Amino acid sequence: MATRVVVDAGHGGWDNGAMFNGRKEKDDNLNLALAVGDILKNNGIDVVFTRTDDVYQSPNEKARIANRANADFFVSLHRNSSPEPNQYTGVQTLLYNDGDIKEVTADNINQQLEQVGFKNLGRGIRKDLAVLRGTRMPAVLVETGFINNEADNKLFDQEFDNIAQGIAQGILETVEQKETPTYRIQIGLFRNYDNAQRLANRVSEMGYTVEIREINGYYAVLVGRFKELDRAERIQNVLREDGFETLLIALN
Repeated sequence: MATRVVVDAGHGGWDNGAMFNGRKEKDDNLNLALAVGDILKNNGIDVVFTRTDDVYQSPNEKARIANRANADFFVSLHRNSSPEPNQYTGVQTLLYNDGDIKEVTADNINQQLEQVGFKNLGRGIRKDLAVLRGTRMPAVLVETGFINNEADNKLFDQEFDNIAQGIAQGILETVEQKETPTYRIQIGLFRNYDNAQRLANRVSEMGYTVEIREINGYYAVLVGRFKELDRAERIQNVLREDGFETLLIALN
């Protein structure tokens, strides 16, 4: 089964996002999302777009699209903005919290964009962003340069194809790493998807990366994605102490 990636173009419709000299963030986001998605499709990725034209979606709606798609990854594309023009420069990728493969995704994308010419501002933690908080799969939000920085805009326009290729390559590198078997902690197995979703939402609110996967006609609620067995066992013990019945399994 192909890896499924949700590519989100931030803002849209009446929500322009940040603006600078008539330039609207929502337009840059959409153009970039479509380009990244096309590259991913050409590399065998099952791509789901949150939007393909200029429509408004709430951040919670974007997260619901990703959850309904049962995606493996969620990547939201944005432009940054500073209080004063030309105050800051660079790219940064935001996460809800540290841990799991979303860190790898962020680092891969940042490093690719650094090669294009952006300053690499690293990772940032944002617990207030609904698209990161409400998604049950590894999720990142990429701030592709500052929209009110003239140098960043020049780079965005002149190197657009390379930027799209860099983001896609960062995702593809992560997918390749993910395909190595990893340990997951199963905390529930349901016949009814809604019951699985309720448990997944509860655990996601506790700060864990959660995935619902259909296994032999049942919906399994899985926590984490660990390369090292001892780390998986430590988190499993924490979940058990919190009252969850757990089962450690290895999956791709």
